Amino acid sequence: MAAGKYTFVIEQGSTVNFEIQYKDSSNNPVDLTGYTGRMMIRSAYADSSPTTYASLSSSLAADGTGLNFSGSNGTTPLTSGSIGIFISATSSSAFTFSEAFYDLEIVSGSTVTRLLEGKVRLSKEVTR
Repeated sequence: MAAGKYTFVIEQGSTVNFEIQYKDSSNNPVDLTGYTGRMMIRSAYADSSPTTYASLSSSLAADGTGLNFSGSNGTTPLTSGSIGIFISATSSSAFTFSEAFYDLEIVSGSTVTRLLEGKVRLSKEVTR
């Protein structure tokens, strides 16, 4: 199955918190038990030395930035297929790009599935 295409906007200095749901070809939620995830926001797809603006994983950072397989609220069961994507306000404050690229992958054993890919636009912050 090809990755879904999704473009989103990050408001610099604001918390990013949204949720996607991974479903199989029969439209049933995929049980994410035993999966890990990773997502990067970078300056280019294939570049010899792209800038990495963010690297998220299912091992959440101290400020909560990362991928939560229990949804954006952290309490949804793994069987729901919900993946919360969270970037703290502190992390988004440091972003300097106008437009960047990302993809979101999940991993089970040696199987890697790219769920989403696309562009990220940054709405620059005025108030600091």
